[in-house]
Amino acid sequence: MAQTLVGAESQDAIIPNINGDEAAFMDSVREFVAKEVLPNTREWEDNTAFPDDIWPKLGKAGMLDMVVPAEMGGTYRSCRAYVEMCLELAKGDPALSMNVAAINALVIGHLVHFGSQEQRDKYLKRAMEGTLKLAWGLTEPDAGSDARRVKTVATPISGEEGWWQVNGEKMFITNGGKADLIVLVARTGEKELSAFLLETDQPGFELTERIHTVGVRASNTVRFSLTNARAWHTPCTFEQAIGLLYRGRLGIAAMAVGIAEKAFELALEYSQEREQFNRRLADMQSVQNMLADSAMEIEAAKLLLFKGAAMFDRGESIVLQSSYAKLYASETANRVTNRAIQIHGGRGMTFDYLVEKLWRDAKLTEIGEGCSEIQRLVISKQLLRG
Repeated sequence: MAQTLVGAESQDAIIPNINGDEAAFMDSVREFVAKEVLPNTREWEDNTAFPDDIWPKLGKAGMLDMVVPAEMGGTYRSCRAYVEMCLELAKGDPALSMNVAAINALVIGHLVHFGSQEQRDKYLKRAMEGTLKLAWGLTEPDAGSDARRVKTVATPISGEEGWWQVNGEKMFITNGGKADLIVLVARTGEKELSAFLLETDQPGFELTERIHTVGVRASNTVRFSLTNARAWHTPCTFEQAIGLLYRGRLGIAAMAVGIAEKAFELALEYSQEREQFNRRLADMQSVQNMLADSAMEIEAAKLLLFKGAAMFDRGESIVLQSSYAKLYASETANRVTNRAIQIHGGRGMTFDYLVEKLWRDAKLTEIGEGCSEIQRLVISKQLLRG
């Protein structure tokens, strides 16, 4: 008789599959990626921008209301479906996946959890439709990994309850150059920080620099300054606002897995077509080893990712698991894309092959929403708590 470990759970119990409705949704996501995303990824990179109509298309496709409960007008889906969507989008265009992940988890999620009814009434419907373009503003010239170094200051406006005047500067803000509304973190006291809703169509908001990056180039990443800008306070603490990062990290982990899967698929296909020394690359042991290592690491990254999503859906803390998933998936994406370049040889370094773009895009996953060093710090702190 086979021995059963005490307390052992089946894999389905630990990482359940998505339900039938969500499976159908994922089919529609893959179709959307095939028709609307992958054919345009090079053009978007060349233009260093997404077309403005991509956001209403995403809204119509149901990809911007996944974190919104039905009672607020959304089609709330599981975290598992959310990360699978981010993964599939990344196989089409990693920059778009990064933007959609951040907008869902950090901006729309913020409105859901911390916005007042009046604020949700004004912004949420348009956010879900994609007619209100969004961004999340935390990072500053002197505040990146050390988020508490934020220097942007918010001061209450006398006689206007809920409204504050904001002065400071933000940089590396994803989609900041296109955003109509930004969820902004600012200092409210010597040690206190909170979050605000800031409309960009006002004199106090000024774009000061478009930041061009080597990867995820279609994302409109910017630096901006705030001079007596008006912002609407959302009643939450800094810890509550930052807490949304944990689901956000799963989104970036999913982006990384999507990049790795696409690079692996391209490398596998190329290795079976390309011949050297009168045999296919796929018949060479050195190439087989690279393919085997990549396949194994992708599978491990997916299991960490899906376990984190399952824990979130069960209402469990994902502080540790989201760091596991984000750290391992991001480093896997960089290893897999590097191997894909190696398998393609000199062709892999040209713009004629998509693997070079995936290689460049992958690096962001080790930096955005908490760099690898921060993830290791989070993991070690959680472990040492006993």
